[in-house]
Parts: sequence; structure tokens; C-alpha cells
Amino acid sequence: MRIVLKNNVLLRIFAVVFILNLIIGCKNSAVSGLKNGDLLFVTAKETGLSGAINNVTQKQKNASFDHIGILQKDKNGTFVLHAAPKGGSQKQKVENFLKDHANDGQKVIVYRLKPEYQNSIPNAISKAESMTGKPYNFNYILDENSYYCSDFIERAFRKDQIFKLEPMTFIDPKIGKTNEFWEQFYAKKNLKVPEGELGCNPNGLAASDKLERIKEMK
Repeated sequence: MRIVLKNNVLLRIFAVVFILNLIIGCKNSAVSGLKNGDLLFVTAKETGLSGAINNVTQKQKNASFDHIGILQKDKNGTFVLHAAPKGGSQKQKVENFLKDHANDGQKVIVYRLKPEYQNSIPNAISKAESMTGKPYNFNYILDENSYYCSDFIERAFRKDQIFKLEPMTFIDPKIGKTNEFWEQFYAKKNLKVPEGELGCNPNGLAASDKLERIKEMK
């Protein structure tokens, strides 16, 4: 009887260890192949704010994004540094970042700086960490006290001039007029549409010739 009980206990221990290894393996597979400083672009939705951003910023037929973050790998784990409406500028565990966007039906595409620009990554991550804690910029007009997602990334790499600010446009290319969503968006804030003011967006960053597309996260 003692031998049978001992065997049952051992089988249960092995089962628990096996399950834990599967869980750990799944988590590791999600970030396998990723490198420190990789940029995670989130695909745009077709409606709402996401659709409105993409409508006036999309530059590539196969690239349609509304969010971006930078990957940080350190002794404590793997994280995404990014600025989001929920939580502002933050350091988030990569698995939670992926889960949040998967729940919204969005995909995450990995881009990487080309080898000749990789030396800018340590400074960028250090700068990004220093910006965490700041609120989200819901006006999408540059200021020094809050950031939106692409603004956060552009600032992180600004010292090495990896990305550049460009005049923003809110004109719907299909009709040649200011997109109705943006007219109403800024009217509610008692602000004029910042047409032509400097800014940036995820699609513009993704189009940079300093980046290469690596893979889609699964």
C-alpha cells in the first residue's frame, strides 16, 4: 500500500512539473527570436479612433498600424515600453501587451532596426524608461508633459535621429478634405485641427528605411 501511495504522489509531482514546463514553454515561444530594442507595431482596427488614424496616415498597402512599443529584455524579464490611452507611458510585461491586443482582435508585427542603427538601442531604451509615468497625450499635439505612442518612440530615438517629425495631415485622401472624424474630435476639445503641425504616427515610423520587418507574433 505504501508503494502504491508513493507512486501516486510521484505521478502527481511529475504531472505538475510537466504542466509547468508546458506553460513556461508557451510563454518563451511567444517571445522567441525577439531582441532587445525590437519595435512592436499593432495593426489598426477599421473603425473608431484606430480607423481614423489609419485613414489619414497609411503609407503601405501591407502595413496598417495604430500603436507601437519598444521591447526591453533585462534580468527581470521581457517588457514593452509604450504610451497607451490606458495607463499612459508605461513598462508592461510583453505577455500582457500581446494579450491586450489579441483580445481586441489586433495583430502585433515585429520590426527591427537594421544592423547599422542597432547601436542606438541602449540610449533609446534608457530614454524610454525615463519617460514612463507620464500621462497619455489625447490631443495628439506635441507637448513636453504627455506622449502618444509614436511620439514616445520618436523621442526615445531622437538623440540618434532614427525617426523624424513631419507635418501632420488629417485630410482624407479619398475625398481631399479633412476627415470628418477629426473635425468632430477637435471640435469637442475646442481646438482647431492641427493640420501641418509637426508630429508622427505608427505608419510613418513603420515606413522608415532604417527598419526591417521581422515577423508576425503568434
